[in-house]
Amino acid sequence: MSTTRTPRAPRTASRPSREAAHRLALLESMLRVRRFEERCVELYSAARIRGFMHLYIGEEAVAVGVNEALTDDDAVVSTYREHGHALARGVPTEAIMAEMFGKVTGCSRGRGGSMHLFDVGRRFYGGNAIVGGGLPLAAGLALADRMTGRNRVTCCFFGDGAFAEGEFHETANLAALWGLPLLLVCENNLYAMGTALARHQAQTDLALRAAGYGMVSWAVDGMDVFAVENAARRAAEGVRAGTGPHFLEMHTYRFRAHSMYDSDRYRDKAEIEHWKERDPVEGLARRMREAKELTDKARTALEDRLAAEIDRAVEAAEQAPEEPVEDLLTYVTSPVEASRP
Repeated sequence: MSTTRTPRAPRTASRPSREAAHRLALLESMLRVRRFEERCVELYSAARIRGFMHLYIGEEAVAVGVNEALTDDDAVVSTYREHGHALARGVPTEAIMAEMFGKVTGCSRGRGGSMHLFDVGRRFYGGNAIVGGGLPLAAGLALADRMTGRNRVTCCFFGDGAFAEGEFHETANLAALWGLPLLLVCENNLYAMGTALARHQAQTDLALRAAGYGMVSWAVDGMDVFAVENAARRAAEGVRAGTGPHFLEMHTYRFRAHSMYDSDRYRDKAEIEHWKERDPVEGLARRMREAKELTDKARTALEDRLAAEIDRAVEAAEQAPEEPVEDLLTYVTSPVEASRP
């Protein structure tokens, strides 16, 4: 018996392949992080955002690529340089911008600011102002999942400077000892604040050091979003399969200073320009243009859409209320404790 099949429509510029659509989504996600932070620089310089602020510009491929490998049920624990992680995780732009302004509509009700973004509904368990401070928290989340039989991954981001902290070594040891479902992602941007990696670590191969704890570990080109996504998927699958914690050393670079207060005098300008040649955002855009997947018109439309999104977030943050003074002690003490004589 013969059957007839409807011929498949040819791929055209208006009908991109699934792979091309995925690449466009990656570009949009990275551009959202980049443009959000660039706007934050403007707002900070105008004293409309205050406090400490650490920019992720240059490292976008890590946050976006890793989050592509995670599910909604997985957990993410971040650092004080976490705008990119939060945006890639799906925390709304408006909620993050309101938090930057210290408004009650912020994802942490305006109490955390730039370094303490938090969204329990998206299982984003915060930025953390303490270097390496998120590591033991991530181990606790992973331990809870293992003890309750939930097949989930806890992903913890941290910088190369965390290798100088006891929290990393304690967490790595216990995670390997107990076989925790933990994905450790080290964003090695070569500088712990203003100190070069080689000036504070005798062994600069961080993946090799992590492997010493019995974890599956390898290094990744953190400026290539595809390399990051592929490595993260492989690692997450290994964690889910019950093979214990995995460690990824992402070789990346921050184009801006450590923080808005940093004069950035500890590294050569030529080094910065060298790394900018490997810009993960423009690198992906260039590959897409060469493959005829991104036109100038489409890029302009994408930029305009993101600009409008960020404009709305800024406007909403400016109009949002601050927390009433009478509510300042809410969440500080337990209602049960407060009611005791």
